[in-house]
Amino acid sequence: MYGRKVVYSSTLFLAAVFLIPCAVANNIQTLLVCRAIDGIAFSAPMCLVGGTLADLWRPEERGLAMATFSAAPFLGPVVGPLAGGFLGDAKGWRWLYWLQLILAGVVWIMITFTVPETYAPTILARKAAKLRKETGDARYTSTLVVRTETFSQYLGSYLVRPFKLLFTELIVFLISVYMSILYGILYMFFVSFPVIFQEGKGYTAGITGLMFIPIAVGCCIGLVCAPAINKDYIRRRAQYDGTPPAEIRLIGMMIGCWFIPIGLFISAWTSYPRLSWAGPALGGLPVGIGIVFIYNSTNNYIVDSYQHLAASALAAKTFMRSMYGAGVVLFTTQMYHNLGYQWAGTLVAFLGLACCPIPFLFYKYGAAIRKRSKYAYSGEAQE
Repeated sequence: MYGRKVVYSSTLFLAAVFLIPCAVANNIQTLLVCRAIDGIAFSAPMCLVGGTLADLWRPEERGLAMATFSAAPFLGPVVGPLAGGFLGDAKGWRWLYWLQLILAGVVWIMITFTVPETYAPTILARKAAKLRKETGDARYTSTLVVRTETFSQYLGSYLVRPFKLLFTELIVFLISVYMSILYGILYMFFVSFPVIFQEGKGYTAGITGLMFIPIAVGCCIGLVCAPAINKDYIRRRAQYDGTPPAEIRLIGMMIGCWFIPIGLFISAWTSYPRLSWAGPALGGLPVGIGIVFIYNSTNNYIVDSYQHLAASALAAKTFMRSMYGAGVVLFTTQMYHNLGYQWAGTLVAFLGLACCPIPFLFYKYGAAIRKRSKYAYSGEAQE
C-alpha cells in the first residue's frame, strides 16, 4: 500500500530504538521483550530485499545483486562472534548492543536519505497524485488508488499469504525446509564452537571467535564465484530465447549442496580436544562456500518462480528458517555433550547430506509443479 522504503526506514528505526533498553537492561525480562521486538523489526529487510531486487534488475542482471545480498545474512552472524568475542571480553556484554546501535543508526540514515522507492505501483501512485494536483485532472490515477480493499482486508490478505504459499506450494515448502536446516547448521556453529574450543581446548571467547573466520572466508569465496554462476545462467538463458524456466537458477544450488556435508564431516571428526584447532575451524570453509551458493540460488529461484509474490514467498522462507534457527540453539549444547563432539557433528552432516537431492528433484520436476500452481508466476500476474 505504501511502498518498500517506508517499511525499511520505519522498522530499522524501531529496531535501533529498542537496542537501547537491551544495552541498559538490568534483568532478563527486559532483554527478552526488547530482543523480541528487535527480532520482528530487523526481519523486514530479509522479507523485502528479494522484491526490491526484482524491482531493480531484470532476471539476467539480478544474479550478482542477489549473490551480494545472499552473502550478507550469513557474513553478519559469522562476523558477530568474531567482533563480539573480543568486545565482550574487553568492554562487557552491554557494548555488544551499543555497537549494534551505532551500526543500525548509520544504516538507517543511509536508507532514509539516500535509498529511493523502488516499488512500481507506489511510484506510479505518487506520480499520478502529483499530476492530479498540478493539472486538476482526476483521470490521472493508478492501481493503488482504484483498489477497493480496506486496510483490514489488505492486512489479512498480506499476513496470510506467506503462510498460504508456505503450506500449499511444494517449491516454497521444500526450499524453506532446506534453508531452515542450513540456517540451523550455521546457528549450531555459534553454540558448538564454544563447546569445542572453550570447553574442549580452554580458549577464550575472543579466540573462539577467530574460529569463525574460515566460514566468513568461505562466504566471500562463494560471493567471488557469483559472476561465473551468473555468466552460466545467461548462457543457459540464451538457449531458451530469453524465457528460461526458473529451474536453471538451481545450478549453483546443485553444486553448493555438497560443500555443506563435506565441511561438517571435516569439522566433526577433527574436533577431538587433543587435535589442532585447524580441523574443525577449516571445516567451516566449504560450509561458507556452500551456504552462499545455495542461498543465492534459492533466492533467485523463488523470485523467478513467484515474481509478483516474491516478497511473500521470501517472507515464508524467512519465517520458517528463523524459527528453526532459533530452536536448534536451545538443544545444541546438550546434543554435543550427550552424543560427543564427533557424533553430534556427524548427525548434522547427515541432515545436510539428506537435503542434497532437493535441487536435483526440482530441476527435473519443478516446471511441472509450477504449471499446476495457482500462485507461480506466469508472466501475466501482477502484484
